[in-house]
Amino acid sequence: MNVYRIDEERARREQAQKEKRPQRPSGPPVFNLPSVIVWLSGILIAIHVLREMILPVNLSNLIVELFAFWPVKYAYFSSLPPLDLVSSLWAFVTYSLLHGGAMHIIFNLLWMVIFGSAVARRFGAGRFLVFSAACSVGGAFAHLATHWGEGAPMIGASAAISGQMAAAIRFVFERGGPLGAIRNNDPTAYFVPAQSLSECLRDRQVLVFVAVWFGLNLFFGLMSGPIAGQPASVAWQAHIGGFVAGLALFPFFDPVPQRRNS
Repeated sequence: MNVYRIDEERARREQAQKEKRPQRPSGPPVFNLPSVIVWLSGILIAIHVLREMILPVNLSNLIVELFAFWPVKYAYFSSLPPLDLVSSLWAFVTYSLLHGGAMHIIFNLLWMVIFGSAVARRFGAGRFLVFSAACSVGGAFAHLATHWGEGAPMIGASAAISGQMAAAIRFVFERGGPLGAIRNNDPTAYFVPAQSLSECLRDRQVLVFVAVWFGLNLFFGLMSGPIAGQPASVAWQAHIGGFVAGLALFPFFDPVPQRRNS
């Protein structure tokens, strides 16, 4: 084999090796979602399509009866039939799997992609799911405290997603975090040490975010009529309950040691 053939063969082999190497995603993080976000979004969409488009009305209503959060059940808890008694326990979480309309689920999934993805990358799938369920419980308790004995059901993942937002602000604005003034663009950005809650709430970016978020929830929640395509008013108390739960529970789920200031 002459020199030219050797050079051609070497170039061919080098090109083949380059093609075999795994390519890192070049798109922004929103297009590289954690698997748990993709699967959870798919499950929520499947449940909604099944209930709204496939099942007959009576079965769809039965799902709402058994899995939505009904404040009225807790006012008569001791006299509930066995099935309603059991359903009133799992409803603290299962209400977050149901949605009232297309726009309701679209808005919730959009916020989960934005904020939940950051938390899922940091926590991992298992911790993320348990944390989200705990925030759903926090939202349900807040709703129950402010709507005791009411006969209207509450559904939607907003309380869980509000908790995810609260968890995200504990670290995304930190130095080296994904939204920090000095930030990293690689996966290490999601594992920067978080400050304590008191220090976090003195951060100007966090305060602005929290103020805007609370203001929007109060504004839309106190308005009469449907919001964002939802057939009922926004359960803003549940959103706040989930958010507060997320802030409080974050250090118990966070796998990254908290930052210690000297």
